[in-house]
Amino acid sequence: MSLTGNWSYPTAIKFGAGRIAELPAACAQAGMTRPLLVTDKGLADLPITDATLDILEAAGLGRALFADVDPNPNEINLAAGVAAYRDGGHDGVIAFGGGSGLDLGKMVAFMAGQTRPVWDFEDIGDWWTRADASVIAPIVAVPTTAGTGSEVGRASVITNSETHEKKIIFHPKVLPAVVICDPELTVGMPKPITAGTGLDAFAHCVEAFSSPHYHPMSQGIALEGMRLVKDYLPRAYADGTDIEARAQMMSAAMMGATAFQKGLGAIHAMSHPIGAHFNTHHGTTNAVCMPAVLAMNAEAIKDRFDMAAGYLGISGGFAGFQTFVQGLNDTLGIPRRLSDMGVTEDAIPALVAGALKDPSCGGNPVALTAENLEGLFRAAL
Repeated sequence: MSLTGNWSYPTAIKFGAGRIAELPAACAQAGMTRPLLVTDKGLADLPITDATLDILEAAGLGRALFADVDPNPNEINLAAGVAAYRDGGHDGVIAFGGGSGLDLGKMVAFMAGQTRPVWDFEDIGDWWTRADASVIAPIVAVPTTAGTGSEVGRASVITNSETHEKKIIFHPKVLPAVVICDPELTVGMPKPITAGTGLDAFAHCVEAFSSPHYHPMSQGIALEGMRLVKDYLPRAYADGTDIEARAQMMSAAMMGATAFQKGLGAIHAMSHPIGAHFNTHHGTTNAVCMPAVLAMNAEAIKDRFDMAAGYLGISGGFAGFQTFVQGLNDTLGIPRRLSDMGVTEDAIPALVAGALKDPSCGGNPVALTAENLEGLFRAAL
């Protein structure tokens, strides 16, 4: 079966092995002739990045690179990226990498022409309308992991380095004009990153499926996204060169990010402040938090997961699903406790305060309070 397609939902997606070769055409489609490739420090010197810059250079598009991006990108990285964009006279951004490179690349394109600080565009009410939409640069996104789905998202997560808060910055025009999903770019991902990013995609699908908001398209996408992770993440983890498993996981990542338009919940409300305070890997943190959140939300979500379990091929309904989740975490080498990731009990009050402010709270099927969040953090610790 050939896993190849051209999709325009939620944006134009060129999907299939080897399609990184179409990057110059994607730049032309987006209207850029002097792109800046933005990625993270870890990817800067890897062969896939060099090869991508070679493709750009051969097409007369230069090989401009900005890679001063931390694993949890912040406003300092953003200011440096905007300066590199302006100094280089660029007319578009190629956001290349995992969640950090994609999120920061999108924000460089967004902020390059703005005059207000980035925090003025946080995803609150209609704050996005404060931006001058006419100066947002075009974006081509090239994911190299299968997790966040940021390549099909209209927002980025940026950490405020002074307050240790993760902020979601939103604008409809931050959605990349073209996405190239080439599973060959993910073949070299180390096992822990394969696991953590794959479980991030799973968390997006699980939380979207659990959310009480009405969005039947997202509900269907979340269900199939969960199935793809269940069937293909263990394969990708066991054999990083399994190109079918890598491709299916790239699809699952985009599906998770498309589905969570319906809402996220307590898993993300917890993991955002944990990541901001302890610099943990986002997807891995989500995976550690998931069993406690499923237990707390049980009464509200049991019926829908009883139904979903049958489709997913999991016996025992919701209880069987809970058993499956812990078993999947264990087989992928995920820690059982937040304390194993360096999270300390004395941080719980600050983590609860951060979680209550997180916009993900609104999508949890059980209303989140200081009391039940403290219980969740203690259960996961």
